[in-house]
This record gives sequence, C-alpha cells and structure tokens, in this order.
Amino acid sequence: MVKPAPRRVRATARTQVRIIGGLWKRTPLPVLEAEGLRPTPDRVRETVFNWIHHLVDGDWARLACLDLFAGSGALGFEAASRGAWRVVMVEANAAAVRQLEAIKEKLDARQVAIMRGDAFAVVQGGVGAGGGEVGFDLIFLDPPYHQDAMMRMLPACARLLAPGGLVYAESEWALNAEPAPGWLADWEVVRADKAGMVYYHLLRSNKTTSI
Repeated sequence: MVKPAPRRVRATARTQVRIIGGLWKRTPLPVLEAEGLRPTPDRVRETVFNWIHHLVDGDWARLACLDLFAGSGALGFEAASRGAWRVVMVEANAAAVRQLEAIKEKLDARQVAIMRGDAFAVVQGGVGAGGGEVGFDLIFLDPPYHQDAMMRMLPACARLLAPGGLVYAESEWALNAEPAPGWLADWEVVRADKAGMVYYHLLRSNKTTSI
C-alpha cells in the first residue's frame, strides 16, 4: 500500500514479494523503494487467502475484487491468479501505477483493471466492478496508518459490497478489540490474526446475507 500524499519514489526495486498460488504462482512482484510502501507479507497473504478460499468454497471464478491502495499489487494479482473474474486496482502513486501496468501486461492479466486516483475519492464516487454494474464480492483495504483512514474508508466500502461480500482490512490495531468504535457496529469480524505489529482481518457487513 502506498500513501496517497506526494513523496519521493525511486524507479528501481529494492525488494520483492511473490504470488502465493494459482496460475501465476511464484511470480515475483517488485516493491518500489517509496515512503509508506507496505506490501502485505507473503505469509500473511497465504493465511488470508486460505481463509477466503474456505469461505467461498474455492469458487474464485465468481468473485469481483477491489484492491484499494494497491501498491505492489500483491493482493489484487493474487486474487486474479486464483481465478477472480474481475480485479480493480486503485493506486495514487504514478510510479506504482506504471509498475502495475507493466506487471499486468507481462502476465496478460486481462481481468485486471488499474485506476490511478485517490482511493477515498474512488469509493465515494461509487466505482463498481465493470464500471458500476455490480457490487464487489471482496474488497482489499490496506490504508495508511495513523490517518483515521480505516474509519473513513470502511463505511464507504460497505456501499460497494455485493450481498455477503467480504472486506480484508489491515490496521495498526485490532478491529475486534473492545470497546469497538461506533463506525464498526455494522461489521462482523469473521477472522482475525496478528503478524508483528500488523493486525489483519476479514470483515462482513451485518446488513447483508452470508456469502
């Protein structure tokens, strides 16, 4: 994930993550050396995608996904690799967007759409899979820390979810901690874990039916 504020970015990659499973398994994804770049580690993605695989009974082909704050594209390309029929990636940083486009071309990932823009503005505008025709079954939400971004983004994401849709959320604190803030009242924490200082969760809105 890359913070939407302007920053200095080097065009060369200093490290990489890899796609864990599916058609493009083991494909490396370069990570730009940029302030705020925080790709989801391989082992965390492996856990999360195992959770999702179980919850959707392995039927990735029916999922439309939205990857906000896409950064390296590790979450969105992972979903596409496993068979998601539609993946929309949103990223504000120009260098990161160029890299995402290059990876998409290399993989011939025709089911992936890449948008340059501020994630909050995009969700407020009501973007949907294929330009708004349907809701998203899975939203990846990995916003900047310490900016109240989760509080702002999660309610907006709820409007973009298909019935029973899931949100994967990374944060610097546990979303299932008590007492929960009011803006989490409409959400059920389906699964949650911690890796280092990062808390990661699968959420489902209480206002929709089960996936």
